[in-house]
Amino acid sequence: MPRSLLVLLLLVAAVAGSWLARSAMVRWRDLRAAQTYELAAEARPALVRAGAAALCLMCVSALGVAVLLGERGGVRQAVAAVEEGRSAGSADGAAASAPVSAAPVSESPSPSPSPVAFAAVGRAAGGELMQGAVPGPDGRARTVRVWLPAEYGRNATGRFPVIVLHSGTPGRTADADLPDVFDGVASAVQQGKARPFVVVAPEAPGGTGHPCDLVAAAPQAVADDAALRSAVGAAFRTLPAGPAGWSVLGVDGGAPCAAAAGLARPDLYGAAAAVSGRYDAKALTGAATEAPGAVGARLLLAAAKRDTDGVASGRAVQAALRDAKSRAEVRTSEVVQDYTPERERLRLVRVAVQYLAEQLAK
Repeated sequence: MPRSLLVLLLLVAAVAGSWLARSAMVRWRDLRAAQTYELAAEARPALVRAGAAALCLMCVSALGVAVLLGERGGVRQAVAAVEEGRSAGSADGAAASAPVSAAPVSESPSPSPSPVAFAAVGRAAGGELMQGAVPGPDGRARTVRVWLPAEYGRNATGRFPVIVLHSGTPGRTADADLPDVFDGVASAVQQGKARPFVVVAPEAPGGTGHPCDLVAAAPQAVADDAALRSAVGAAFRTLPAGPAGWSVLGVDGGAPCAAAAGLARPDLYGAAAAVSGRYDAKALTGAATEAPGAVGARLLLAAAKRDTDGVASGRAVQAALRDAKSRAEVRTSEVVQDYTPERERLRLVRVAVQYLAEQLAK
């Protein structure tokens, strides 16, 4: 309500209150005089005027607060006080309330959803590990872990590309099964083979013992949905979600998830890499065939040289996509070998991260 109108109403209420108070006092003196001389007199007029004067005083107080503070709450109090005057039947109160009730009081807009809070839960591979709870498509909160590389703290303004790290274990994040996976990502950066990435590890969807089969059959089950992308983008300095800055990675049990997500969602991931996986070539071919957009997916299937089953499975996927004339560009890596499976996995992750960095740079 304009300040000038509030001042006008304040003056009207003050004048009316003064007149009513004076009139009530005159009536009261007449009543006392009548009682002194034992004459009959009506007390109601004096009481009515006194009540109306009290209502006007309330209006003056409320309007005075509104004028001084300019707060919406003061206006509502004034409206409430005047409405009480109208319900009491006071003619003066009704006159004062008419212009106030005609002015609409706007309601405050509903608050926007609170951003997801991520808290530090440890350190890994020279970087910081954060954790938060992000609502899933079913409304249930799921755990999401975010690994920030050491370069994130040293570069206070830069924005970083993202690797979404998929898990093949329902209800768990990938780093819970592969705690050394961040070492492979960090080593690729340290050797100058990739730029620093922020790694996002969402909890794998439940309801099935094989989340990767679910992703291959229904790409909408990809754990990296709109709510997660929004939460990560709001909390961290990442590149905008999309093929220019986001990629996907899966290791061991999570490899089929990453392959399916990359083939089904080239509109979201610029590249995908799957390490040491076992794949359903038919399901992945179907996911690639139904992928939206005209741009084909870019996928690396990597396995250690001595992992003959993994090598054969990757080649089968490559052949099936080629036979289906899919737009997907699929590469394989089969040359890594080392003394232990753990060292081989470290090197395979490094190869995968190098591939993702090269593809996003195109």
